Amino acid sequence: MFTPVAVDGAPLGTDTGRARRLRLILGDQLNHHHSWFDAKDDTTLYVMMEVRSETDVVRHHVQKIIAVFAAMRRFAYHLREHGHRVCYIGIHDENNRQVFTDNLAMLLDSTGATEVEIQEPEDFRLRQVFAQSTLHAAWASGAMRPNSRTGRTPLVRFVPTEHFLVDRHQIDRYLPPGKRAVMEFFYRTVRNEQRWLIEADGSPTGGAWNFDADNRKRWRGGAKDPLVPEPPGLATDLSDVFRDIVQSGIDWFGTPRSERFPWPVTRAAALEALDHFAASLLPHFGTYQDAISSSEPFLFHSRLSFVLNVKLLSPVEVIERSLAEWKRRGGAIGINQVEGFIRQIAGWREYMRLMYWRLMPGLAGANHLGATGALPTWYWTGETRMACMRSAITTSLEYAYAHHIQRLMITGNFALIAGVDPSAVDVWYAGIYIDAFDWVEKPNTLGMSQFAEGGAIATKPYAASAAYINRQGDHCKECTYNAKSRTDADSCPFNALYWDFYLRNEAFRGNRRINFVYPALDRMGEDERTAIRTRAMWLRERIDSL
Repeated sequence: MFTPVAVDGAPLGTDTGRARRLRLILGDQLNHHHSWFDAKDDTTLYVMMEVRSETDVVRHHVQKIIAVFAAMRRFAYHLREHGHRVCYIGIHDENNRQVFTDNLAMLLDSTGATEVEIQEPEDFRLRQVFAQSTLHAAWASGAMRPNSRTGRTPLVRFVPTEHFLVDRHQIDRYLPPGKRAVMEFFYRTVRNEQRWLIEADGSPTGGAWNFDADNRKRWRGGAKDPLVPEPPGLATDLSDVFRDIVQSGIDWFGTPRSERFPWPVTRAAALEALDHFAASLLPHFGTYQDAISSSEPFLFHSRLSFVLNVKLLSPVEVIERSLAEWKRRGGAIGINQVEGFIRQIAGWREYMRLMYWRLMPGLAGANHLGATGALPTWYWTGETRMACMRSAITTSLEYAYAHHIQRLMITGNFALIAGVDPSAVDVWYAGIYIDAFDWVEKPNTLGMSQFAEGGAIATKPYAASAAYINRQGDHCKECTYNAKSRTDADSCPFNALYWDFYLRNEAFRGNRRINFVYPALDRMGEDERTAIRTRAMWLRERIDSL
């Protein structure tokens, strides 16, 4: 029925023979240790498919599509090599109906299966697609129908992904309804449950829960700063995957880098990347996690988010490998390094997932500040005179990746203070980043970055002027614009837009986390405030040429 897809010359399974049960595996469910695979069962057929209904949700960076397809294909090959039955449907196959439910209907007819099992999707939209009532409605409408061999509508069952630290169905236990959700308290709960950096008496190791104050150092690349180690050489040739993407007609952007692909797409390569982080990057991760550099765009960040989000690695093994390295090397690695990393995985990553499920579907399309501006065209090209923006965007286009400060305090910050429609920002972030899956991208973009949900996720807007960018990096010294001026003709756009943002949004005046902003504005005087408004309006009107 289907044309085999090859991995390194070896064809994948296209088994469509009789089966009792179909088990669908999505592209972000590549968990080698899922209990599904503990035993072999000849009556179970594992189904994986590349479909346009997913690639076309937004316009994606081509490296993201390559990485997901390549990782899926290698995972399917692994299953087949370990004795499991596999049906893999490639993107270019002429029999591919390009929609999950339509392909499932076809396979149910051909196999006679009476059960469909699906690991719970972390994408709200897909969860709705696969919900039993929706599936039944699809059958009733003719898009899907009762099995032609049995005459019965198959039973659809959801099972856990067995990946995250927290069961999202217990969200009320971790984030009690009616109380404001605070990531720090959530993080402490998870730390306590996992006993990570917890002493026998229950106190936090090192005497504090959070060493964030130690993790704001600027990296200048001078003699006193540590060298950034080279990443492990992957050099994976994925030109065959890229060729399939092109031939299928998918619309994409970015640099393919398919002949020497820079991202791990197998569990073995993911483990190698984890070892590299623990041994070479962790010793300086925390100290420089908020730094930005024109010469070293990634600094000491792990770049494990993609393999974590497609579940080739689990958060437990990533954290415990880091803790093991910290313990093995004694005092050679400061506690702020490992605590800062654990907070990103056990704190922010898990917290954002729970907030996504609490706030959806209302989170999608949220626009609390009423921003309506268009996304600047240079977000798609990097062709701007602002050095920090040019660096962050060109890096993103080249690697489908930027670290969290580049995303939050450079590209996200500019969109926020310029008044860009958050839906447009959401589409850009969802498409450009290799690790951007809906459950983690939307709360970070619409919540933390754009304040579009009104502060349920973050307690303040993450807005900043050029002073912050200059303090954290080295871009300003080579920039066309003057980082120290607010309203002159060559003043950095971040400055006037920053102050104008707070002038336009007076509701933030009572926010205690930004209690310095409005007293500063009040001291400026009306002439200065008018000049700021005038400069900001001029910038917004010419935003595509900045």
